[in-house]
Amino acid sequence: MDGHVWYTAYGSNMHMDRLSFYIAGGRPPGASRTYPGCRDQRAPERSVPVELDGALYFATESPVWTGGRAFYDPGAKGRVFGRAYLVTVEQFADIAAQEMYREPGGGLDLTEALSRGRATLGSGRYETLIHPGVLDGLPMLTFTAPWSIGEVEWNRPSADYVRYLSAGLLQAGAWDATTIASYVAACPGAAGHWSAREIADLISY
Repeated sequence: MDGHVWYTAYGSNMHMDRLSFYIAGGRPPGASRTYPGCRDQRAPERSVPVELDGALYFATESPVWTGGRAFYDPGAKGRVFGRAYLVTVEQFADIAAQEMYREPGGGLDLTEALSRGRATLGSGRYETLIHPGVLDGLPMLTFTAPWSIGEVEWNRPSADYVRYLSAGLLQAGAWDATTIASYVAACPGAAGHWSAREIADLISY
């Protein structure tokens, strides 16, 4: 590893406007939480669209967005659309810390995640590191919950959350609005609550 990794987002951080608060700090519009940001506040060097084995689902209740949050189960059947950002190891550690409601600024031991594909750092909803693969010779890393898709009650995501997540996928540049809307509408937690047409309307809003 040359000091860089691919932070692989699958939720609202696929939208660069949203990720920028984790990097540069500040309070997103309408949010109740102020993010301290990363020690290194440079923007990611690159971003690329990716597809991962596994499934995306919505669960728990977000105090920021209200409604369900996105989680990734790498062991479930399916495909997950994501956006990978080329960041430093330090930046990834600081982004992960903020998602874990910890103060950024410390180190993050990636040894177990890189060797075993998974490392549980705590029982919290984004405290499990996942190493889903390698891209251009560098590891892809993300974080999710310690439970699987069938071990938690699914929860409908809010309109604002669906809009940010879907618009972030559109920004990634690999999928059109129709494909994205169909994908999100089929994810557990959204399925039966959001139609593809409603999500497409949100993207164009």
